[in-house]
Amino acid sequence: MKIGFIGAGFIARALAGHLIRNGHQVMISNSRDAKSLRSAAVALNCQVGTAKEAAQFGDIVVLAVPASAYKDIPAEPLAGKVVIDIVNYYPDRDGPIPELDDGVITTSQLIARSLPGAVVVKAFNAIMANDLQRDGKPAGASDRRALPVASDDAQAKKLIMALVDECGFDPVDAGTLADSWKFERARPAYCVPLNSQQLQKTLASTKRTDFVSEYSWRNNTNA
Repeated sequence: MKIGFIGAGFIARALAGHLIRNGHQVMISNSRDAKSLRSAAVALNCQVGTAKEAAQFGDIVVLAVPASAYKDIPAEPLAGKVVIDIVNYYPDRDGPIPELDDGVITTSQLIARSLPGAVVVKAFNAIMANDLQRDGKPAGASDRRALPVASDDAQAKKLIMALVDECGFDPVDAGTLADSWKFERARPAYCVPLNSQQLQKTLASTKRTDFVSEYSWRNNTNA
C-alpha cells in the first residue's frame, strides 16, 4: 500500500521504517518543506512531499503532528481515506485545549470532527519511538508487546490491526474513538510494555480518574 505521513518526528520515522521493510511505499512530510527531509528520506528510502501531497499519495495516511496543529491538517485530500491518528495531547507543548482538558472529547474524536470525510483509527500513539523501533517480535513470540487500536469503523480497525501485527506487535481492539481516552497520555496503558492479556486487563480496568505521574512512562520502557 501507499502510506503518507503528515509529520516526520521520531515516532513517524520509526513507524515508516517498519512499513517500508514490510513492502509499503511511504511519503513523509512536515510543516517546513521537502528539502528539510532529504536526509531522512535517504535513510528510510522513501519519498518526501508537502502535507497535501502526502495526504493525496497515501491509501492510508498517518497523522503525526502536535495536537495543537490538528486544524492545519488538510481535510479535502483525506476524504474517504483511512487515517491513523498517532497524535498525543501534551498541554505544556500544545497549549490548553479545553475540550480535551475537560474530558468532553478524545483527541481522536477532535481530529475526526475536523476531518469529516476521513475514517479515523487511533493506533501507534501508546509507545515510545525507541520501543517502536526495537520491540517488534514475530507473531507468536511469548514476549510480544501489544498495542491498542480504536475506531468507529470495524473494517478500518481490522486493516490497521493487520499493520500493527506486520510491525511486530499484537493488536488489541480497544473499542471506539470514544473509548480511546483509555490509552491517551498519562493513562495506565500509555507507553507501558504490556502483552495482549495485560493490555486488555489494563484497558478494561481503567477509570476516568486513573492517571499516572507525568512522564513516569519514560521509566517503564525497556532498558
